[in-house]
Amino acid sequence: MVKRVLITPEAEAIVNEIRERHGELMFHQSGGCCDGSQPMCYEKGDFKVGSTDVCLGTVAGCNFWMNQDQFEYWKHTQLTLDIVNGRGSSFSLEIPMGKRFIIHSRVFTTEEINSLPEVFNGEQVA
Repeated sequence: MVKRVLITPEAEAIVNEIRERHGELMFHQSGGCCDGSQPMCYEKGDFKVGSTDVCLGTVAGCNFWMNQDQFEYWKHTQLTLDIVNGRGSSFSLEIPMGKRFIIHSRVFTTEEINSLPEVFNGEQVA
């Protein structure tokens, strides 16, 4: 099955390092302006997902959420979570490390689109 979201080995290493300090994690990408459009890493449950957020899948054992409006723009692309040097101005847990998560994307093929898993929204979270 095709995945909607992937992670680079470098980003996964940072996720594992953050997990050692903070426990279970989650990601959310809101689609806001400036740093609001970058993927944000939080302690699991620190960001309250709502009915307008959808879960695209998991990366490094962490749910990756996106605002529904943003998902409408990205639903035809596979996202890859990566890490770069540099500080963003956000509350994401990698920022104090002098790092920031970013997204790379590529458009799915027609064949891949036909085999994508369903997404679920925040109302479906137990």
